Amino acid sequence: MDNSHLNDDEVARYARHIVLAEIGGAGQQRLKAARVLVLGAGGLGSPVLSYLAAAGVGLLGVIDDDTVSLSNLQRQILHDTANVGMAKTESAQRTLKRLNPHTRVVTHEMRLTKDNAVDLLTGYDMVVDGSDSFETRYLLADTCEALKIPLVTAAVGRFDGSVTVLTPYETGADGKQCPGFRDLFPEAPPPGLVPSCAEAGVIGALTGVIGTLEAMEAIKLITGAGEPLIGRLLLYDGLNASFQTIRYSSKGQ
Repeated sequence: MDNSHLNDDEVARYARHIVLAEIGGAGQQRLKAARVLVLGAGGLGSPVLSYLAAAGVGLLGVIDDDTVSLSNLQRQILHDTANVGMAKTESAQRTLKRLNPHTRVVTHEMRLTKDNAVDLLTGYDMVVDGSDSFETRYLLADTCEALKIPLVTAAVGRFDGSVTVLTPYETGADGKQCPGFRDLFPEAPPPGLVPSCAEAGVIGALTGVIGTLEAMEAIKLITGAGEPLIGRLLLYDGLNASFQTIRYSSKGQ
């Protein structure tokens, strides 16, 4: 049985996608068949999960071991005041079910570790990173590279953010190896050098901008539309309302 078949309700729901030549019915079926894992149901994960569910991704996995707190609500739009104290995975699942009952949400209420990373990621077609620690980003990138899973990763701080796409197990159109996370950031900064969002602050809408860009890259990868941010780091300065793209390559090239 073809589980990517679109029923009448789905055809109506995704009509604005289907009329796009770059997506069409075939692209929408690929979205329905996709299995995407999102690490974090916080500031970045909220728009990522919301837009991927709204886009019709068939299965969304959510990893998070935290609970909803009042200070989250300024930016983590999956959650609301009534859900303070609830596990973020449960809160996210409830919100996404209301948003699109056609999307199945699988929750992983735990922290990503070296011991569970391979098991958690295996079976997913793609991973989107909404984490907020360097240790987790490196672990996620290394695991995705080993399992040959595309990774959309981003970072935010105060008023600035960045996004890129990693497929270091592939070669580009030029025949060169696509770069990985460690080509872009060879080593994590020393502890305490880069303040966390809790320490430095972050404007809530910034996580919406960057998380939505991550969702866009995931949709492009799934449907084959456009050119993903492979080998390119997109930088956004919210105070100046400016974007800049930096190209980077594999250190082995």
